[in-house]
Amino acid sequence: MLPALRLGQEVFGYVSPAVQRLAADRLGTSPARAEEVATFYVMFHTAPIGRHLVEVCTNVSCCLTGGDRLFEYLKHKLGVANGGTSPDGRFTLREVECLGACGTAPAMLVDEEMHERLDPKKVEEILGRLE
Repeated sequence: MLPALRLGQEVFGYVSPAVQRLAADRLGTSPARAEEVATFYVMFHTAPIGRHLVEVCTNVSCCLTGGDRLFEYLKHKLGVANGGTSPDGRFTLREVECLGACGTAPAMLVDEEMHERLDPKKVEEILGRLE
């Protein structure tokens, strides 16, 4: 189910109910099973997201090094709440529990690319390179 939903998300942008039904049908299981998997794992998006997904770690190590302040900075800059998409549709911002970069905190993941040892200036540079 995981690979089927991942492929559906890559093709259609998110795991809509139609994508869930398609995956379930192809795998010979119920749409409810596909929905259970799609809503359990945070890597699946069950609603459309912005062109770029920005995920900021606010777990202990990242918070101690400013991750929580970076998250607040990005919420203000992008004009969104946690899980929200900027009005121009460019960015979806999400707070995440752990990115596994405790030794190089604070960290954020942008479109599945890890960025570490961040400060507001570095965040600005990273976002500025995105279309």
